[in-house]
Amino acid sequence: MLNTIEIAKNIFTLEAKAINNLSSLLTNDFNDAVQHILTSKGRLVISGMGKSGHIGLKISATLASTGTPSFFMHPAEAMHGDLGMLTKDDILLAISNSGESEEILRIIPLIKRMGITLIGMSGKKNSTLAKSSDYFLNIFVEEEACPLQLAPTTSTTATLVMGDALAIAIMQERGFKAEDFAMYHPGGSLGRKLLTKVSDIMSSKALPIVQAESSFQEIIQTMTQGKLGLAIVMKEGCLIGVITDGDLRRALERNDKPRFEFVAKEIMTASPKTIHENAMADEAEQFMLKHKINDLVVVNDENNVLGVVQIFDTGSVW
Repeated sequence: MLNTIEIAKNIFTLEAKAINNLSSLLTNDFNDAVQHILTSKGRLVISGMGKSGHIGLKISATLASTGTPSFFMHPAEAMHGDLGMLTKDDILLAISNSGESEEILRIIPLIKRMGITLIGMSGKKNSTLAKSSDYFLNIFVEEEACPLQLAPTTSTTATLVMGDALAIAIMQERGFKAEDFAMYHPGGSLGRKLLTKVSDIMSSKALPIVQAESSFQEIIQTMTQGKLGLAIVMKEGCLIGVITDGDLRRALERNDKPRFEFVAKEIMTASPKTIHENAMADEAEQFMLKHKINDLVVVNDENNVLGVVQIFDTGSVW
């Protein structure tokens, strides 16, 4: 019986070796390609056949999500009309491990005629693709992880890593920030936190407000109706405290006074943490995590109480 764990470990070793070897294959073409992409007015179009195409799709997606306009063009479809998607300002990144893929080679003369810059990514530095490229990225690997040396394995990993290196180098040169990333990922949790303001997620209707002299029974009724697990304590229109379930328990535990004799100002946590309505959801989350609290009172420039934001509103894993 085969030891599948040992097989897996061997694959990891082979592919890690191939990735480490990529550093020695880098030339000034990598830096020059990055600079050319940064100054280009067009898109970075990715093309490749078979497994190279699958990897190219991922590279294109990474580029697009990190600030470099990009899309994938199937080389076979390019010969049947999709070349019309290209403009003279675009750059074509063609991927072929052998550097001799027929579909890739057929479009090279056409894009050259259009004046489009060609970046070639291949494992063969003397291939037709390499020699035809304005910039060449070498993804040579000594052997595939496939024992038959047939299925693209190590070579596709090297291709993916080189694509990641290209995308991240461009990203860092652009000064791409988390806020920029969020703009391209508005549907994800990161986008939601970085693009959503506190005012968008706070609870603001029928706020559970009590006065400083409100009785214990009034506090309980208000908290129950408010369904936020807290009461906001006001005095003469100003926020002076909050009462949470924990505040109620602590008041009862440390005092022998009958519970119905308590008033709000004796139970509340004074000078509660607040956050401005225009603060971002991510800021609110980090603030609550830092102070180990689950709720924040939301205020405006005049310090008027507008609502309550809670930790689960921000998309936190808590």
